[in-house]
Amino acid sequence: MGSEARCSAPGVVPPPPIESRLAARLAELRTERGWSLDELARRTDVSRSTLSRLERAEISPTAALLNRLCAAYERPMSRLLAEVEAAPPQLVRADEQSVWEDVPSGFTRRSVSPPHPGLRGEVVEGRLRPGADIAYDSPPPVPGLEQHIWLLAGELEITTGDTAHTLHTGDCLRFRLWGPTRFRCTGPTPARYALLVVLP
Repeated sequence: MGSEARCSAPGVVPPPPIESRLAARLAELRTERGWSLDELARRTDVSRSTLSRLERAEISPTAALLNRLCAAYERPMSRLLAEVEAAPPQLVRADEQSVWEDVPSGFTRRSVSPPHPGLRGEVVEGRLRPGADIAYDSPPPVPGLEQHIWLLAGELEITTGDTAHTLHTGDCLRFRLWGPTRFRCTGPTPARYALLVVLP
């Protein structure tokens, strides 16, 4: 089974509060469904030991691994991350927006919209370093999820199904998420984009 995760050196720095809350929420979701770690491992193709360490906040998930877990729990990543925020405000200043980073993959995700698990739409900022290549191979957490990707800077190749779309600065791609997707930063500079997510 796959075991994609970022490891932090033991005993050096405790995980950030958002990662601790994320670990706790993932454990809650599994318990709510009455699944053992073995059952979740079977459903996600992620090793039991990785899942156990993840729920104890000993490791942090990569974007691809978090996507597998979201698919198993049938919720978009945006909703999962909103569920681990504090009481949802109506206004979030730029320097207070939640940032989640997958260092090995070269992906940074900023939650631009004020978090709220009940909202149907959300704005996210994504950044990919040059050469970053992230494939989301598991089924989408919410089939038919509508996404609009507006490229603010750089070059980005997005593959949906069997179709690859090349985006340049200012281009916008709209699609409904039914299957695997792939994001590649194909230019010499980082790709920065706004992602608008709308639940069906």
